[in-house]
Amino acid sequence: MAVASSFRLTFSAFLFSLALAQSCWRDTACTGPEEAAFPGTWDSNIYAPDSRTVSPAQILSLNTGEAISSYSGPATLSGNGSALVFDFGKEVGGIATLEYSTTASGAVGLAFTEGKNWIGEWSDSSNGEFKGPDGAIYSNFTGAGDVTYTMPDLRLRGGFRYLTLFLITDQNATVSFSNISLEIAFQPTWSNLQAYQGYFHSSDEELNQIWYSGAYTVQTNAVPVDTGRQVPFLTVGWANNGTLGNGSTIIVDGAKRDRAVWPGDMGVAVPSTFVSIGDLESVKNALQVMYNYQNSDGSFPEAGPPLLQQGSDTYHMWTMIGTYNYVFYTNDTSFLQQNWAGYTRAMDYIYGKVLPPGLLNVTGTRDWARWQQGWNNSEANMILYHTLTTGSSLATWVGDTTNLSSTYTSRAAALQTAINTYCWDPTSQTFKDNATDTTLHPQDANSMSILFSVVAANSSRAQSISSALTQNWGPIGAISPELPNNISPFISSFEIQAHLASGNAQRALDLIRRSWGWYLHNPNGSQSTVIEGYLANGSFGYRNSRGYDYDSSYVSHSHGWSSGPTSALTEWVLGLRITDRAGSSWTMAPQFGDLSFAEGGFTTVLGKFQGAWQVQRNATGVSYSANVTTPGGTTGQIVLPSLGNGTQVSVDGERVDDNKRKRGMLSSLAAVGSNVAFKVEGGTHRIEVSAS
Repeated sequence: MAVASSFRLTFSAFLFSLALAQSCWRDTACTGPEEAAFPGTWDSNIYAPDSRTVSPAQILSLNTGEAISSYSGPATLSGNGSALVFDFGKEVGGIATLEYSTTASGAVGLAFTEGKNWIGEWSDSSNGEFKGPDGAIYSNFTGAGDVTYTMPDLRLRGGFRYLTLFLITDQNATVSFSNISLEIAFQPTWSNLQAYQGYFHSSDEELNQIWYSGAYTVQTNAVPVDTGRQVPFLTVGWANNGTLGNGSTIIVDGAKRDRAVWPGDMGVAVPSTFVSIGDLESVKNALQVMYNYQNSDGSFPEAGPPLLQQGSDTYHMWTMIGTYNYVFYTNDTSFLQQNWAGYTRAMDYIYGKVLPPGLLNVTGTRDWARWQQGWNNSEANMILYHTLTTGSSLATWVGDTTNLSSTYTSRAAALQTAINTYCWDPTSQTFKDNATDTTLHPQDANSMSILFSVVAANSSRAQSISSALTQNWGPIGAISPELPNNISPFISSFEIQAHLASGNAQRALDLIRRSWGWYLHNPNGSQSTVIEGYLANGSFGYRNSRGYDYDSSYVSHSHGWSSGPTSALTEWVLGLRITDRAGSSWTMAPQFGDLSFAEGGFTTVLGKFQGAWQVQRNATGVSYSANVTTPGGTTGQIVLPSLGNGTQVSVDGERVDDNKRKRGMLSSLAAVGSNVAFKVEGGTHRIEVSAS
């Protein structure tokens, strides 16, 4: 009987611990996936914890920042001013609970920081007012005894790595901590935080870690809808109790701050989300709230509630592009139909600003942080071109019968001509910041001109732009001429994709390693997520003179707009990407760079998409093989790097040439630039390429 009773107690404890490990946030319904779509050895690179309740990894000295010990239980503070730093080992966020005993009266202070630079008795900055510090919160106790303290929901800390605990007492109290834990708040609808619906793995472990740091970043940016930063801003302290939208989860710009929907940020964060964690519910809710708050003149706010900042033509267009991205990834045409009237009003609003000589005249001048915006700014015109071309697709998908698709296409063509006529600088062979005689040649507009196909990817203009962009590179990243001395991983996310779109894979890989690799290995960073930005001198003082009041601790260390390598490595280096809604058509176009192999995959409502390639390089030449598996009923184009004259291609074990086609499978075999391209039906295919 005693044995049976012991078994029941042990089994009950197991079930309880399992429930803790696999729970969603508070009373949120669990609607996320329960298992990873592509389990494998690459799962070791996932930064997300395996439980919603986590504990610190180690204890640091506040004075030196050096590790004292691993964290496995008891820790003690003795006397007024004593302090310890608890390092969770990666970016986390949520509600902390302390269990401790004390010998006398006093208070335990809690201070949070993402960067190691700022550990101490004040938290890093997040409240946005720049008038007073975030400071600390306190667990007060009177007399000796046992205490359990859980921080108020109002004080939820959305992003941090380090928790400093310090003692305030005038009675020489001693505090002994028996347990320190954190209830993770992000990805609130997922019971398994490691249930990624995409993956990436390659011969370069640093690139693998960078891919997963971007994936983890967008995961920390998917938050409960009632945990936005409070507006009006606090002057001292912080509060995260703002309502962000409807539903249970929503994607915001950053884990710590601003904790609001920013559609421009989503231009990078959403493609990264699609290929990695696959959480498009948060994306849908974010877009819907922008439509819910659309202004009467058709314009969208720059940011969602409770901030509802106004006056940005570029972020207005990013909401429209975001609509395309969401429908493209999901084929959720009911969402599109529901918001189509708002979309067309938004298009009328922004296209109404196109003036002679055919360029957008920017009057909503707020933007991502570039110093200059307005008039016929070239970045804004690149974004408008992309808005028009994606709008044409949306008009087709929604079943518009008023000829809007062709209208948007013709407007895009006219705009493309105007941009190339008036904003191109023939001397520098790059685009100027506007149609004046300015000498500013921005990173953003030039990168977007290739990525958005304002110039053809295989054109001489694209090649000259790709080459010229490298002139802005410093030792730790690309310095933005439009925001001098600053490195913006947001804009660099467009740059790496521009290099890849123009066939310059090695440049893209070099920049990823130079910039994102630098931050990933920075001992003062989160070493698990991607940072909002930093200075060319290697400090975290991004935008110190451009709105951040020289407060370097305000910078976000988990910002989805910087996650570009995650989508780029999947879609351009592995080369697997969808080309029509939900992957009804797709392409596999690998770019090797200096890698020897890569594989990865993602999921849509149609099923799983998975690809891989491997290169063999030796003294006699180069050969490679590729595999691709896609859902039945889809069609794909495989685009393979040519090995020159005599390139031999075999598909599923059968040699392919002009005289012998695989029955019913290859509808074409043609040279596309320096590549060989052909079409296949969905299913599993193996391709082998060698030189004769």
